[in-house]
Amino acid sequence: MKTFLTATLMTASLALTGCASIMSGSTQTLTFKSVPDTANIVITNKLGEKIHTGSTPATVTLKRGNGYFKPASYDVTFSKEGYQQKTVDVTAKMNGWYIANIVFGGLVGFLIVDPATGAMYSLSPNDVNTLLEISNTESNKMQNNQNLTVMLIDEVPKDMLARVQFIKQI
Repeated sequence: MKTFLTATLMTASLALTGCASIMSGSTQTLTFKSVPDTANIVITNKLGEKIHTGSTPATVTLKRGNGYFKPASYDVTFSKEGYQQKTVDVTAKMNGWYIANIVFGGLVGFLIVDPATGAMYSLSPNDVNTLLEISNTESNKMQNNQNLTVMLIDEVPKDMLARVQFIKQI
């Protein structure tokens, strides 16, 4: 009887959960970095509500879904005095574990659990790295002064790295 009860409880728990809920969860942790660092960030949802305010670098946990079969979407605004403001979109895409419900026979997870919890989605991009451009007024001031910025290659955002020209490698 004890074995039957244990088997029944395990079967019920597997049948009433979704693959994406088990493997990924309903929230996702994202990292936000900027060059220069210590830029202010404001994260707002689709409705324009502020979800998070802080400064870079930051690690924030966001919900993947925005209701039943509704993916979440966020606007992340970076700002710093002397630099142009920049906004990056973070959007939800289908999570691969959600499709695993079909393979493993989790109809309840496929139609109810994962869509209701938002676990059927993954937020993209996972790591948000942005380069803030110097504002025109700061640029005019800096034209009179010659400046050189030295950075470690690991600190350069990927989108900026494509434009980098190496002078000399040691």
